[in-house]
Amino acid sequence: MTNPVCEMLGIEYPILAFSHCRDVVAAVSKGGGLGVLGAVAFGPEQLEVELEWIENELQGVPYGVDVLIPAKYVGIEKGGLGREEVDELIPEEHRRFVEDLLERYHVPELPADEQPSRGIASWSHSGAAPLVDIALDHDIALIANALGPAPPGLIEAAHARDVAVAALVGKVQHAERQEAAGVDLIVAQGYEAGGHTGEIGTMVLVPDVVDAVSTPVLAAGGIATGRQMAAAMALGAVGVWTGSVWLTTEEAETHPVVKQKFLDAGSSDTVRSRAQTGKPARQLRSAWTDEWSNPANPEPLPMPLHGVLIAEAQQRINRSAATSEGAAKLANYFVGQVVGRMSKVRPARQVLMDIVEEYVDTVAGMGAELE
Repeated sequence: MTNPVCEMLGIEYPILAFSHCRDVVAAVSKGGGLGVLGAVAFGPEQLEVELEWIENELQGVPYGVDVLIPAKYVGIEKGGLGREEVDELIPEEHRRFVEDLLERYHVPELPADEQPSRGIASWSHSGAAPLVDIALDHDIALIANALGPAPPGLIEAAHARDVAVAALVGKVQHAERQEAAGVDLIVAQGYEAGGHTGEIGTMVLVPDVVDAVSTPVLAAGGIATGRQMAAAMALGAVGVWTGSVWLTTEEAETHPVVKQKFLDAGSSDTVRSRAQTGKPARQLRSAWTDEWSNPANPEPLPMPLHGVLIAEAQQRINRSAATSEGAAKLANYFVGQVVGRMSKVRPARQVLMDIVEEYVDTVAGMGAELE
């Protein structure tokens, strides 16, 4: 295919695949799309390891990196809070609730030799800065920010290295701000998408954003098949940004219990909840999301407090989900409404080619109807 995003990024198909798994990133890029590694789950040292591995696999084939720098969070006036400052802001009521929740669901303690997680530190400008620096020191084709305008200097630094910048948006106003900031691609992400997402559906959001900006637009949210890609392109997008569909691939590092839940789930089995990060994010509905939505229980804390609050609890749940019935009930992960179409495990490359082939068949069929 020849279109603006393919030419910009040096790829064959305008399909971008977001994943926290380096194997998925490499497989999609090798197949002709653009794998985009989610950096937020890694510390600086581990991100360096992941990117070196990807580049050894790809040998010059393009790939990208996604960072998560929120537009709003507790401590933004300082660029981010230290771990001790965050700990001091977490109410004792919330700590007791999490402890009680794990006890009620009989989630085992961590082994004595396993260090408890303290949460993701990069959900701030200061926390993400080292990840951005590492990403830009590598041979990436794209850097994307998922939760607000790129921080000062990121766009200039990326462009100085011939790296394209993308930004995810959920409203026309957000897209206009991103265009004014100088991004190269705008990802219009609809309500049905997995992870942090807004309240406007993809079918409405994409054409509104396309009409409002001159910057090329990618569509995101509810896209896992060639027919859905064709619909997105018909709305004016120049490509698609996909995420959920890669979670059930052979390469994905999705927890086995959660992967099976995804395979069994229908499109109505997700919920937009603050239960994982403190910001509204679509995820699989589970006992965990139900407990946090119960009016009798404390409400989730704002980012980044909530992530620090639940870090050890999530570690315990994930560690024992395969052997503990209670932990299995609590286990979940971010996923979009398209989970209902994710009914079998396939190699990532096959997923990519299935999308491409169905897209071609769909467009050809529509053309034949016009003839």
